[in-house]
Amino acid sequence: MKLTIYSDGGSRGNPGICAYAIVVTKDGKVIFEDSKFLGTETNNYAEYRGLIAGISKAIVLGADDVEFIMDSELVIKQMNGEYKVKSPKMQELHKDAKALSSMIDKVKFTHVRRSNEFVSRADALLNRTMDLNS
Repeated sequence: MKLTIYSDGGSRGNPGICAYAIVVTKDGKVIFEDSKFLGTETNNYAEYRGLIAGISKAIVLGADDVEFIMDSELVIKQMNGEYKVKSPKMQELHKDAKALSSMIDKVKFTHVRRSNEFVSRADALLNRTMDLNS
């Protein structure tokens, strides 16, 4: 099964209250969306947790071809091996994301601007989640 998964993470303050959201699409239609409040953490932490949630959902759904799309250039470039992961905390999350993504046959990590329809939808979801928990 081929899926496209959009994820976003955000914090209000860095660190500050944060959340992530994922939007899972198949053939351009939303088939699942979710968000989770993460407490007080950094923006990059929230971005990675969103990606990991998206990868985990793809595995649960049995996807074998997945494109993960985010507006976090840092996370995407780290996942594609273009940037090093320097922070020990981010190294652990990166390692988890790589290990999980290796369980999917075909994986692609793509950076887009927030103006993308589904990334904007994920951003709205995570902001609503932060609003409900602040």
